[in-house]
Amino acid sequence: MELEIKNLTKQYNKGKIGLADFSVSIGKGILGLLGPNGAGKSTLLKIIASISKPTGGTIFVNGENIIKNPNAIRKILGYLPQDFGVYPNLNAYEFLTYMAALKGIGGHGLKKRIEILLDGVNLTADAKRPIGSYSGGMKQRVGIAQALLNDPKVLIFDEPTVGLDPEERVRFRQLISEMANNAIVILSSHIVSDIETIADEVAIMKNGMLIDKGSPAAITKKMEGKVFETSIPHAELDGFRSKHLVTDMSKQPDHINLRYISDTSHGNANIKGVNPGLEDAYLYLTQKQY
Repeated sequence: MELEIKNLTKQYNKGKIGLADFSVSIGKGILGLLGPNGAGKSTLLKIIASISKPTGGTIFVNGENIIKNPNAIRKILGYLPQDFGVYPNLNAYEFLTYMAALKGIGGHGLKKRIEILLDGVNLTADAKRPIGSYSGGMKQRVGIAQALLNDPKVLIFDEPTVGLDPEERVRFRQLISEMANNAIVILSSHIVSDIETIADEVAIMKNGMLIDKGSPAAITKKMEGKVFETSIPHAELDGFRSKHLVTDMSKQPDHINLRYISDTSHGNANIKGVNPGLEDAYLYLTQKQY
């Protein structure tokens, strides 16, 4: 199974470009998609899911051009959009049964499939309650379940952990990790830790372009020797931030502890180099001034 994206472009109008000559190859496993708002993540995912058409470029799934033949992706696709909506008067079991009918899924195994999915997203106890009474996180879990109904070979999740508490996020990551052995999973998130813990590869986007792709470890390694920690008086913070990319800070009564990125090493005893993380690399690559 392989997804090949070649020179994908999406132009909304003369002044707005969603994607600019975007190319990437995606195999089985989990690809984490990172980028700031407006980077083109949702645009890319909608085109892969055949919901939106590109201005130019092609996408192939196992050699089949899905721009010309969208059914080639639709029959093997599971998709959770960022703005997923539900029918509030239906309970979770009724909603999943309805979604299964829309996807052409039926047969004697459907009831069992829905029960397994509801258990997987921890909704068995609430499956008979109207979805309208659910919290935001519970509705998101229903959305995750519907994306998995057809045992998809290509799974697309656009900001799937929004509204989930820490325990639910861990459960989601475990569920997706189990599926990634036999499917292509594309996971878009602004929560870098969600990507770092489960992604086999990471693609970082900016202004509709791919600016880096590789394993989390490989991308993070590029930041070695660039990440430091120090402490400064409160009064020096604005001046320090004008010269350095600060990635974290902790205010104390008489000083501020800072984690920051710099291309220049330091000999100051108050400054120490630290091991970089994926978030350091992400911020470094997507900040315009760096």
